[in-house]
Order: sequence, then structure tokens, then C-alpha cells
Amino acid sequence: MRLEPLERRHAADLAIAAEGDRSSYAYTWVPSEDEVGAYIDTQLARAADGSLAPYAQVATASGRAVGATSFCDPRLWPAGDRLRAIEVGYTWLAASAQRTGLNTEAKLLLFRHAFEVWGAARVALRTDARNSRSRAAIERVGARLEGVLRNDGPSRVAGEEGRLRDSALFSVITEEWPDRRARLEKRLGSGQQRAR
Repeated sequence: MRLEPLERRHAADLAIAAEGDRSSYAYTWVPSEDEVGAYIDTQLARAADGSLAPYAQVATASGRAVGATSFCDPRLWPAGDRLRAIEVGYTWLAASAQRTGLNTEAKLLLFRHAFEVWGAARVALRTDARNSRSRAAIERVGARLEGVLRNDGPSRVAGEEGRLRDSALFSVITEEWPDRRARLEKRLGSGQQRAR
């Protein structure tokens, strides 16, 4: 896995990735093939205003983008001179890339950058509280459940437009990072990730 800053050149790969088996996207909004161009434009606009740093998740074996992820909601220390916390979100992977270790590797890269390059004290992740697959994946990468935020944001479930969802909030903090990094590296090195 490598993360590349999201660009319009990733559109064709992401359209293919998004059109695989969509049954695992029940609680996650993933663009359809015909929405990928607008999706990329929206993510790039958010990047331009500083609220998001979007990436294409590229499988190194094929060189193709198989999903997307982002850093979002950056929070600075009171002096405003450095990052205190950041969230990893807007993540989705093609069905064929799920449970292959690519998510684990992407999270290792994101966490390592946040903690070791930016010096963040906290990396957060959130998902629809009903999304048991996403919750399990977040726990597998070592994030700790902090609680459920009620009516936290708009539901992304088809047919629930205009409704709010509860979000399960997870995090990894600085003090946990050395242990989480070792566990992630061990999982990737031992091939513990399973394809289904």
C-alpha cells in the first residue's frame, strides 16, 4: 500500500474500485462510478481550504487506486504553532481490497505520519455506531473505543437523508503509539491479515 495525494488522475481506478461488490458499504458513502469525478472535486476543494488532506490508497502490487482516505479535522495547540490532534476519515476500500491487510498498512502509514512527523498527541477515527464491520476494522488497527456520540452527524445510509447518526469514536494517543506501531508492524510482517 502507498498513499498518494488524491488527484483527478485517480478517477478511473476509483471508479472501478467503487463499482465492485457494494454490499459492505451499508453505512459508508462511497461514490458510484458516475460520481467519482464530483467526489474528487469535492475532496480537492476541502483540501484547498485546509479542512482535509485526501489520499488515494494505491495497491503497490497492481499500481491501482483501490480506495481513498483522508486526514481531517486538524486541531492545533492553543499557541497555534503545531498540531495537537487529527482525525482519519472519509475512508473506503474496494470490496476486493477489504480484509487483505491494505487497511492495516494504510493506517500504519497515516498514524506514523501523524505521530512521528507532525507530533500529534491524538489520532481519532469515527464511524456510524451501527457499522460493526468498520468498528471491528478500527479496533484491529489498535484504536480504542472512547464512546458513542449521539446525533453526531448526517447519516450516510441510503433512505436516511436528513437524519442524524450516532458515531462510535475511537482514538490512539501518543502514549499508546509505540505499542500500536509494534503490533501493526508485527501483523503486517507475519501476514496475519486475512483475505475474505
